[in-house]
Amino acid sequence: MFNRVLEEEFNKQINEELFSAYIYFAMSAHFESENWKGFAKWLRIQAMEELNHADKFYNFIIERGGKVELLPVEKPPKEWKNALSAFEDGLKHEQHITQRINHLMDLAIKERDYAAQSMLKWFVDEQVEEEASFSEIVAKLRIIEDSPRALFYLDHELGKRDKE
Repeated sequence: MFNRVLEEEFNKQINEELFSAYIYFAMSAHFESENWKGFAKWLRIQAMEELNHADKFYNFIIERGGKVELLPVEKPPKEWKNALSAFEDGLKHEQHITQRINHLMDLAIKERDYAAQSMLKWFVDEQVEEEASFSEIVAKLRIIEDSPRALFYLDHELGKRDKE
């Protein structure tokens, strides 16, 4: 039987992961409308990755005999001033998700739920990757500033992403 406190928090995390997908889909759509296909592709793949994260929490709750409760997903923004502001928002969001994962790990430790700790360890490691990816892009965009050639090059490079 899955601990009720953890079950409730894992259900909230499904919502967080679905909102992450919503944000990245919204960013992707924004970049599509601005004809930045590489930025759009990178963010669309990121959105799909977030759906997989939600699925991991969903499956874990089911496997532990818990009940999945899907919560309403907040509407994301639909426009950003520029690529830098979008990726800065993405980085802030990933930092928020890291805090959430750390909170879940703290609860799993407190509740002495070793299976939850084991599952969450993957997410702890994943968040290091997530923050690093966004941080790297933000750093490049800050260097680029408004250089059209550099933006086109970065857009091209990000468009090469082919996996989650």
